[in-house]
Amino acid sequence: MQSILILADTILGLYMWCIIIAAVMSWLSYGGVINNSNQFVSMISNFLYRITEPLMRPIRRFVPSISGIDLSPIVLILLIFFLRNLIREYGGSIL
Repeated sequence: MQSILILADTILGLYMWCIIIAAVMSWLSYGGVINNSNQFVSMISNFLYRITEPLMRPIRRFVPSISGIDLSPIVLILLIFFLRNLIREYGGSIL
């Protein structure tokens, strides 16, 4: 059971970093710092969009953007922090 909880915690941590990287890449792309016509950048951007968008889309329905700033990544990261803390809190009692 401990191994499953550690794996779930690790996956949630990696997913959180994917959300952060996707948000930063979208800001840099919007600002013209990175070029989306580059095949490597486009491939990474497309991958991150595909894995993060299914969870951020439902959040966008309930959380409006403020002055054009999308708050769904922040809400999703807070949910991941909550889940990781639950895993650590209740997983510690199993150990």
